[in-house]
Amino acid sequence: MPARLLIGDERISQNPKLNNLCKGWEAATGDWVIIADSNVLMPPDYVQRLLGAWLPETGLVCSTIGCLPSGFWGELECAFLNTYQARWQYFSDSIGLGFAQGKTMLWRREDLNPAGGLRALAQELAEDAASTKVVRDAGKRVRLVDCPFGQPLGRRSLIEVWKRQLRWARLRRESFKACYAPEILSSGLWPILAAAVAAAAVDISPLGGAVWAGALWYGSEALLACAARWPLSLHSPLVWLLRDVLLFPLWIAGWFGNDIVWRGNQMDLADEVLLKAAADGE
Repeated sequence: MPARLLIGDERISQNPKLNNLCKGWEAATGDWVIIADSNVLMPPDYVQRLLGAWLPETGLVCSTIGCLPSGFWGELECAFLNTYQARWQYFSDSIGLGFAQGKTMLWRREDLNPAGGLRALAQELAEDAASTKVVRDAGKRVRLVDCPFGQPLGRRSLIEVWKRQLRWARLRRESFKACYAPEILSSGLWPILAAAVAAAAVDISPLGGAVWAGALWYGSEALLACAARWPLSLHSPLVWLLRDVLLFPLWIAGWFGNDIVWRGNQMDLADEVLLKAAADGE
C-alpha cells in the first residue's frame, strides 16, 4: 500500500501525541484508521483481531496490557496495568460501559469525522478520555479485543511507576469524577480488613481471618493472570499487596494538585481547564 512520511508538529492541543497525529489523520484515505503507540507489540493477526472485536454498536476498539516486566518495580507497573486496571476495564466493557485506552485505537473514519475528526479528541488533555466521550455521545460503545496486545515494560523505578499512575489518576479525576470517586473502594485491603473484623467478632483470630481472605482474594487474581496468560511470578502476591496499599495515597494525591509529568514534560491540568473554558466561550 502507498505510504508517506509526514513531519512537523501541528498544535491543536496540549497533547503532543494528538499534535503529531493530526496531519496523519487528515492525510489518510482509508475507511479504517489505527492509532497505536510505538511500544505496542503487533502480532501477525493484529489488524484482524482488532476488526474481529467490532460489532454493529461499536464506535472504537482498544487494547492494552503490560508484558515483559523486569525487576520488582517493573512487576509493580504490570500489577497496576493488568490484574487491576485491565480487570476493571474488561468488566466495564462487559456491561456496556467500556473506556478507551490510547495504546491501540481502531477508528472508523465515518464515526469520528462527524464529530470533527481527530481534532475532536482535543477536548480533553488525554485523548483516550476524549475518545470515550465522543463514542458515548454518538450512542456507541468502546470495545476491547479478546486477547490484548502487550506493551513491554522492562525495568522501572518506583518513582517512574508513581508518576505514571499519578498522571493517570489526575486525568481520570479531571475527566470522569463520578467514576474516580469510588476507586478507593477497589483496593483488596478492604475485604481483608473486613474479614479480620468479622473474625474478631466471632472470637476467631483476626490475623487468621485476614490471611484467609488475602489468600482467597489474591489467589483469584493469580487465577485470572494465569488464565489470561498475563505475567505471573512468585513475587506477584507481594506486588499486588503493595499495589493495593499504594492505591490509597494515589487516590488522595489524585484529588489534590494539577501538575502531571508526561514523558518528561511538566504539565498543569489547570491550564487545560482554562483552555477549554476559552474554547467554549466561558
